[in-house]
Parts: sequence; C-alpha cells; structure tokens
Amino acid sequence: FLTGVLSMDAKGMPEGNISLDQRAAETVGGATRFPSLTIGSEDGIHGGCQMCWTRSGTRVPPIPGANELFRTLFLNESSSNRARVKDRFDLKGSILDAVNGDARSLERRLDPEDREKLDEYFTAVRHVEKQLQQQRQWSEVPKPGAPFPEPKNTNMVDDLPLLYDLMVLALQTDSTRIATLEIGGDFESRYFDIREGYHSLSHHGQLQEKIDSLLVLEEYQMQQFARFLERLKSTTDGDGTLLDHTMVLFGSGMANANAHTNRNLPVILAGGGFNHGEYRALPATGLERKPLCNLYLSLLQRFGVEADSFGTSSGTLI
Repeated sequence: FLTGVLSMDAKGMPEGNISLDQRAAETVGGATRFPSLTIGSEDGIHGGCQMCWTRSGTRVPPIPGANELFRTLFLNESSSNRARVKDRFDLKGSILDAVNGDARSLERRLDPEDREKLDEYFTAVRHVEKQLQQQRQWSEVPKPGAPFPEPKNTNMVDDLPLLYDLMVLALQTDSTRIATLEIGGDFESRYFDIREGYHSLSHHGQLQEKIDSLLVLEEYQMQQFARFLERLKSTTDGDGTLLDHTMVLFGSGMANANAHTNRNLPVILAGGGFNHGEYRALPATGLERKPLCNLYLSLLQRFGVEADSFGTSSGTLI
C-alpha cells in the first residue's frame, strides 16, 4: 500500500519498493530518537505486517503491541543495562566492519549480475549502520516521562484506541515524526461476537449477512480513526494543533477484497494544513489516470523531501 509498486516490479524502479514512510524517514528521521515507528502485527496469512519497506527491499518489522510500544517510547534503561547496550553497539559495529571488509574483497570477483545484488546488500548494511549510529547517540538521552502505568497487551480490537493514543504521544514528545499503524490479521471478529473471520468476511461474495458483519468491524475501525484525529486536534503544538502539523493518511492496498482489485483505492487525507472538505474521484484508467503515488509525492514534498518522483508517480496531486 505505501510503496505504490508491486513487489514483482520493484527491481526496475529507481528506489526499489521503498515505502512512503521510509522515504520520508531518510530525510527527517535523523532529528528524532526514532526515525519512524512501524506498529502492527506479526500474525496473519501473509506473515505479519507487510506495509513498510526500505529501499533495499527489507521489510521493516513492526512493534507488535501496546505494551511493546509503551516500553519503546518511555522505558529508560538502568545504568547497568546502558553499559551492556553500549557493549552491544560496539560489537554490532565491529561485526558490520568485518562483514563490509569481506564483501569488498569479494566484489572484485563477481559478474555484473552478482555485483548488482551485492550493491543491494551494501545499501542494506549502510541502512543498519545509520540506525546503529543514531541509536548510540540517543542511548544516553533520557526518554520522556511515562504519562500512565505500563499497559498489558490484550488484543488488537481492544488495544486499538491505546495504540492511537501512544502514537499521539510519540508525535507530541517529538520521539518521532513518522508513524504507521497496520490493522491486520490479528483484528479478530470474535471480539464482536461474529463467528466468521475478518479475512473471510472481506471475501463476502455479495452475501448481505457477511457484508453486514464486515460493516460492524470497519465502522469500529473508522470510529477509532476519528477519535485519533480528535486527539490530534485537541493537542496544542506550537502556533496550532498537532493535527494542523501532521499529515494523516488512512487507506488500504485493496479497493475491493471480494474481487481482489487494487484500482480506485479509497483513501482519507486529514490534517497537515491542506484545504480539506471535499471528495475527489480521480480517473483510474487511460491517459488521465492518476496513480496513488502522485498523492505520495505531494505528501513527501510537503514534508520537506526534495523529490521529483516516487514509485509510479506521474506528477503531484495536491
């Protein structure tokens, strides 16, 4: 969804299948403790959260629950643990240096195709090195004070409001400026007393009973998203509100799961200082077709990223 590129087509793209959040993080991520926060699940039919990708094609693993997200944002290491963390940083740095040296000596003996694969590997290593350097710099800086006691994980349905609240706090404390949340395979319909699973309901076959059940699940999701926007709107940030200064995108990589189509994707854009209050239906075919990546390019440019293209973009949208 956030790459705008099918994985099978990514090899020929200038930036691979890098996702919107990771492209933005490359530009502004160095200013905060966390370049980005990826929140989601490792459950589901596709093996967990598949939304966020680096330019080398590496999946960004998600923070899997409210407890883990809370600890990431607010739990400080003890002095003894900080010493052990420093030792781990030093060890990881030494390992990366050794691996880089071995790879460089191998490079001279490779054919062009293998050398291209090695370049992808070096890109991934540089990404890890950058992360390691940033983590080392922030390891001695105290995290913000916890606003409430450490929560326990329950389930994605009950935890969804809390995950949104923690995202607001992450932005409010400038712990990060980029956060994604994927509602995936662990959003279980049984918590709504619905027997059939969420994925099965999405393939409803036009059966009204299944559609009605699907509406129950997705109305709840939209209610929590609306609550998230209200939380951003009620949080003061500089000369405005956090919503004024935050671009919020809600959507899905599937327009109609029943037909497995990804054309005419419904998306919501809120906040960020844009002129809102309209519904826009854009051409999906022909010469007038507007790729979703046009919107992504517009968001990146508003975010301060110097970019003329993103994914399959043909221009900007807003």
